[in-house]
Amino acid sequence: MKHIIGAGIAGLTAALAMAPEPVTILTAGTLEHGAASLWSQGGIAAATLPDDSIASHIADTLAAGDGLCDPAAVARIISQGPAVIASLRRLGVAFDPAPGLEAAHSHRRIAHVQDRTGLAITTALARAVRAAPHVTIREHTSVTALHAPDGILAGLWVAHGATPTYLASSAVLIATGGIGALYHHTSNPPGATGTGLTLAARAGAVLRDLEFIQFHPTGLDTGQTPMPLISEAVRGEGATLIDETGQRFTAELAPRDAVSRAVFNHLATGHRTYLSATSIPRFAAKFPTIDAACKAAGIDPATTPIPVRPLAHYHMGGIATDAQGATTIPRLFAAGEAACTGLHGANRLASNSLLEACVTGEAAGHAMAALTRATPAAIPPRPHPATRATAPIRDLMSRHLGVLRTDSGLATAIAGLAPTAATNDAALLALMIALTARARTESRGAHARTDHPSHAATATPSTITRAAALAACPHRIAA
Repeated sequence: MKHIIGAGIAGLTAALAMAPEPVTILTAGTLEHGAASLWSQGGIAAATLPDDSIASHIADTLAAGDGLCDPAAVARIISQGPAVIASLRRLGVAFDPAPGLEAAHSHRRIAHVQDRTGLAITTALARAVRAAPHVTIREHTSVTALHAPDGILAGLWVAHGATPTYLASSAVLIATGGIGALYHHTSNPPGATGTGLTLAARAGAVLRDLEFIQFHPTGLDTGQTPMPLISEAVRGEGATLIDETGQRFTAELAPRDAVSRAVFNHLATGHRTYLSATSIPRFAAKFPTIDAACKAAGIDPATTPIPVRPLAHYHMGGIATDAQGATTIPRLFAAGEAACTGLHGANRLASNSLLEACVTGEAAGHAMAALTRATPAAIPPRPHPATRATAPIRDLMSRHLGVLRTDSGLATAIAGLAPTAATNDAALLALMIALTARARTESRGAHARTDHPSHAATATPSTITRAAALAACPHRIAA
């Protein structure tokens, strides 16, 4: 049997692409509840209008990636945008008639379903998966470890209830989403703590560009965790960023990293920051989810500016993969936010993530289906379970690995994370992020160092393994 870990857009797309090869989806929630894809508001980027072009979309993506994109990956993924939209329409996704505009896009190319695009796409894919005879679904099931003897994936340990179970596997896809829940302020669901990345890391996979974490500039600042997101599409429709005096303080449709730094810095100087959407007609009809979240907090966006602040939103880094989603461990694949494909570089262009999830999920599904069945390995001893205590990790990540970073702050984070990294998966991932961030002595895209504000002469991807991370500070690592 072959297995997919995760039931978001990437995992569901991969499962459909594997037909008729049998595959089992393993999800800690259900197909319809739990995946971060369900929370995506803005839409999916694709050049579908006559005045737009694939070349223009590619150029915008490369510009946003700030010199670190893989041009081949960008061309491969972006060129499939129109076909992805057509495929989703065939599955029943009813996109709104007019594409929207989001930051750093030169054209209106954001296909959306009001502000519930992720929900609409995930629901359509889940419906198709439930009807697919080749797919077995195991809900409320978490994966605790991968088994890769001699560096080749052979199986995985799962938990459904109290008793761990070993499953032999000919191929595994990690499609578990991002890491935003390692921060106090995030738009991600509570389960988004990078579990797929640490599964791969403990098995020996190479991770890439972990230091690049995108902070969305406009979270609804009412003290909630997770924090409701005020989609970039609202700024695309004309909303402005103002402070308590009513003055604008930045260009609303600049790249996300620039807008997030502007909001962060304005807050740091003692100002309050707001998004004023009072000029947008029929706000509640265009953005019903956002309108409901604001009104639940006692704010009417049609008449009152919305208090906002930056929040952890998307991880550009992840498990290093090739064009087929293959990782550095044979028979182990990754897709969606858990993977690092080279599309996003140092800073993701808005709404490219859902496109990437569809394209990379399909590619990985085809590649996995083509693999011959492997001879089952002997059932290994049950591994010692790693913990995933996140409370102290959130403090260190939020203080030292946020919108702005310094060498002293990163050193403090490393010292605090290293002692438990061998036994705590959240600490391990945070340590790997901190080490790559400290090693990148420049500011590029979403990685901003106040002590190194300029670009380095060349843009070089970063890579790290669990072994390298633990070896980097051996005197602080618990046995």
